[in-house]
Amino acid sequence: MNRVNRILENKTFKSTLDALAKAEKDRIFCKHNIDHLLDVARIMYIFSLENNISLDKEIIYATALLHDIGRERAYRLHTDHAVESGKIANEILAECGFSFDEIEKITSAVSHHNDKENADELCKILRFADKKSRNCFMCSAYSECNWSEDKKNRGIKL
Repeated sequence: MNRVNRILENKTFKSTLDALAKAEKDRIFCKHNIDHLLDVARIMYIFSLENNISLDKEIIYATALLHDIGRERAYRLHTDHAVESGKIANEILAECGFSFDEIEKITSAVSHHNDKENADELCKILRFADKKSRNCFMCSAYSECNWSEDKKNRGIKL
């Protein structure tokens, strides 16, 4: 997990997360902070283990940590956060020692994690974990959330 720890220590990662925290300071809905990113990573890893899906743990964690990293930029530029996250992830992954093939795999999943048509396994697991990580059943903004009732998590379930 050395390369994952390099992501956590990466200057761009840290400054982008700080900017995102400021941008979401008054947000009443789910935030996209380190807790969310780690929740997604853990759910992805557990899901892959329980379903005998052979994915490298570092790939899973890197993907989850970077999947929302472009949100602040997307807020500012009114662009797709997944695409912005893929761009930033590409830079961070290269600095943290990931290979070209690994970077391609991770940035593809990150860039397309909202695209329901994407059939890539890593992307599908990311999309699943991203949604399952939300504790809607405990949210004070539940009634104001624009997620449909069938999409909201009303309990813990994988």
